Amino acid sequence: MVLSKTASESDVSVHSTFASRYVRTSLPRFKMPDESIPKDAAYQIINDELMLDGNPRLNLASFVTTWMEPECDKLIMASINKNYVDMDEYPVTTELQNRCVNMIAHLFNAPLEETEAAVGVGTVGSSEAIMLAGLAFKRKWQNKRKLEGKPFDNPNIVTGANVQVCWEKFARYFEVELKEVKLSEGYYVMDPEKAVELVDENTICVAAILGSTLNGEFEDVKRLNDLLVEKNKETGWDTPIHVDAASGGFIAPFIYPELEWDFRLPLVKSINVSGHKYGLVYAGIGWAIWRSKDDLPEELIFHINYLGADQPTFTLNFSKGSSQVIAQYYQMIRLGFEGYKNVMENCRDNMIVLKEGLEKMGRFNIVSKDDGVPLVAFTLKNHTSFDEFQISDLLRRFGWIVPAYSMPPDAQHITVLRVVIREDFSRTLAERLVVDIEKVLHELDAFAARIKMISGSSSVTVVEEVVKNNGEVVSAKKSALETQREITAVWKKFVLERKKLNDKMNGVC
Repeated sequence: MVLSKTASESDVSVHSTFASRYVRTSLPRFKMPDESIPKDAAYQIINDELMLDGNPRLNLASFVTTWMEPECDKLIMASINKNYVDMDEYPVTTELQNRCVNMIAHLFNAPLEETEAAVGVGTVGSSEAIMLAGLAFKRKWQNKRKLEGKPFDNPNIVTGANVQVCWEKFARYFEVELKEVKLSEGYYVMDPEKAVELVDENTICVAAILGSTLNGEFEDVKRLNDLLVEKNKETGWDTPIHVDAASGGFIAPFIYPELEWDFRLPLVKSINVSGHKYGLVYAGIGWAIWRSKDDLPEELIFHINYLGADQPTFTLNFSKGSSQVIAQYYQMIRLGFEGYKNVMENCRDNMIVLKEGLEKMGRFNIVSKDDGVPLVAFTLKNHTSFDEFQISDLLRRFGWIVPAYSMPPDAQHITVLRVVIREDFSRTLAERLVVDIEKVLHELDAFAARIKMISGSSSVTVVEEVVKNNGEVVSAKKSALETQREITAVWKKFVLERKKLNDKMNGVC
């Protein structure tokens, strides 16, 4: 007798994923499922949900690289199963990391001989690099205070209020007081004079930023160095400088070579830079570089041998992938100085195109600088009808992710929009973004006009609409609820019109 199976019991491999039962059930959110599912179904379901993410190439909030050449993608995939920390098992990968450290140190003008090995380490990003540099400063300061018989339990670090949150994490996690130089309207970076005023005998270092996250501006590291040299002479202290070059470290050497911000300045003892920003590598790689071996206390370096050989290590984590280190080396030998220079010049030129397009509208003040990280930070001249957050929200309809945010103290009353120009942001995209911003402004203006019209008609009703009631004159004003209902009706109509336009643009019937 022939036995047959029902469709639900038959081999799932003969079915399309969308004809299977796996698309009829919700994905687990809290507990691992009891049963397995086919690999193609798992892939399809997860891939479909990920479609709801934004497009990384249109994410103009991020400094992080979103495009690399296919050849580098192949190298990344070929090495994705290599554990970076297994240095004895993967000696070539370790050698590539050392080559990157040497190249970056020379790029930052470290005082090294031609073939002298530099002092540095690859990290998962600038946040880890900053933690390591901060720990080195703290330990050096503590050791010096112990030798002098002075208290060493109250270290502090001086920064601007515009620092990235990783500096606040360092201060909180490692019990270091954070002294912040407040900002002011029109001056959105650390003032060197005010920073030096905050320095005392417990200051482990002053952190300067080469490329502020807020507006891309380079802080004046040269001025800071000169002021600190004088103060150190007067006080007998030796307060050093760390440069947070997360964004600007792969920009300044190529298009601002005369700018003195790096190891050419005697008080700069360490620098961090993000390989996954303008180092042009996908997320997951940063670098910490020290001026010399004397600036990295030996006691912070661990030596392990249980993976096969003695391995010095100075990291906050242990295991991590090797692919980003290999990708960084690829970019350095593939592009060379000439290639990086061309990329950075293109970014700067496209930044100017976007800036000029915004200026022609006459609606914005530009708060970023032409010299610095290639980005455009801008704020509305008139906030009467709408603000930057509404512009940011409506731009998402066109696919653009443009952040709006408030400045830190004491400039928190200033709100800005920021567009980061990366390698893969072309002039065509810059021009298209200008067009889309104009469309958003037109829509917001139209909505504001409708709201004003309703408010105006409501006020006329209050003044002019009069009736007789038992011989008395009574004003028949609209209630707040009635006015709110009218405004809500206009808003609903506006939203529906936007939705119809959006559906038309996307070809939705």
